[in-house]
Amino acid sequence: METLSEQNSIPSTKVQRAMRFVKTGAQIGGNYIKHYSKKIVDPSLSKDELHENNANDVYNALSELKGSALKVAQMLSMEKNILPKQYTNKFQMAQYSAPPLSGPLIVQTFVKTFGKTPQDLFDSFDMKAANAASIGQVHQASLNGQLLAVKIQYPGVAESIKSDLKIVKPIAFRLLDMNENELEKYIQEVETKLLEETDYELELNRSIEITQACKNIPNLVFTNYHKAFSSKRVLTMDWLSGFHLDKFLSTNPSQAIKNQIGQAMWDFYNTQVHELKAVHADPHPGNFIMQTDGQLGVIDFGCVKEIPEDFYLNYFALLIPEIVQDNSIIRKIMLQQEIITDNDSAEVQQVITDAFVKMTTLLRKPFDDAEFDFGNDAYINQIYAMAEEVSKIEELKKSKVGRGSQHALYINRTYFGLYSLLNLLNAQIHTGTQSWKSRLKDYHFISNN
Repeated sequence: METLSEQNSIPSTKVQRAMRFVKTGAQIGGNYIKHYSKKIVDPSLSKDELHENNANDVYNALSELKGSALKVAQMLSMEKNILPKQYTNKFQMAQYSAPPLSGPLIVQTFVKTFGKTPQDLFDSFDMKAANAASIGQVHQASLNGQLLAVKIQYPGVAESIKSDLKIVKPIAFRLLDMNENELEKYIQEVETKLLEETDYELELNRSIEITQACKNIPNLVFTNYHKAFSSKRVLTMDWLSGFHLDKFLSTNPSQAIKNQIGQAMWDFYNTQVHELKAVHADPHPGNFIMQTDGQLGVIDFGCVKEIPEDFYLNYFALLIPEIVQDNSIIRKIMLQQEIITDNDSAEVQQVITDAFVKMTTLLRKPFDDAEFDFGNDAYINQIYAMAEEVSKIEELKKSKVGRGSQHALYINRTYFGLYSLLNLLNAQIHTGTQSWKSRLKDYHFISNN
């Protein structure tokens, strides 16, 4: 197990956290000065070293602050075409390799929560974190011969979310190329989901509900949870053995095994979205445990997006070719999804509608046939290129309102994450007949008459 350097404290006050960003800004300024000084001597010098230094400084600041600040790095690591590779490579560490808390802070959390130290509660407790991410870190423990995973939330995370989001807004403006109106529209949705992620009691209940509903999906495995050793800030479950994606791929699994794991992942999301109307909306590599026999373990149900019925009926209807070809239905859906408004001119409505129909036509390709090869890099690159193309549409950039329902934020994130993971797995998937298509098609054609 890799040993990570420990962190003895977390900046907790607004002033401390803001000052950490001020310090990082100064470091980045210094990196630019050094870069351009070297470029005077060597005009052919690339920005690789500059990006590397800036990525290190930004990541170190976010990982020290933890919480929602580090969550930004985690989310950005999944955006291939937004940032230079030096940033995405570094920010991937936020998924499960952030600097962990030191022993005294761990003991303090347990005493405050249970009135006992972890050594008093368990037969054994490894004080070295097995994984450390944005909201909390995981330790291995044992009780009565059973290996356990104990997730401990970082102190002050929940209390700092509102102020953190204000701090990271400028990062989102610059790096995500979002206008202020668009960002403000979604900020409440982000805040709500982040606050939910800090409530381990809510996560415990959602974990049990979803795992029970999905337990019969082939090649999918879940852990068992222990309520007696869980609270709002501590979550205890059975230890799930296996590898995160990068380590799993380093074992050189066969194509059949990769397909099997990818199929389990696809079926898991398909069931949640279309049957449960609630989905594990954080599909990054740190939330999956892959086993060499082709079993897929799913962990961390902190970020679950419940899908409102009217949003579901309209969002997924765009994946049905017959509906996309009906202009009257498309207009209704675009208005309901808040992608266009009645205040837009007919020309603006048409430009935006054409762009989104083009985008959804690309995104629905895996749903068009019974099988799909997600190992096709050209397809994944098309998606990122199309997203960039849409973001540059002048009618959207000039817009004084955020486009799209706030519910789309986490659903879009879920599918981009799912497609990216399946691409990394090089998985070939049976997408199935998808009976949900008939239900949605019938609803829209009946309701439109």
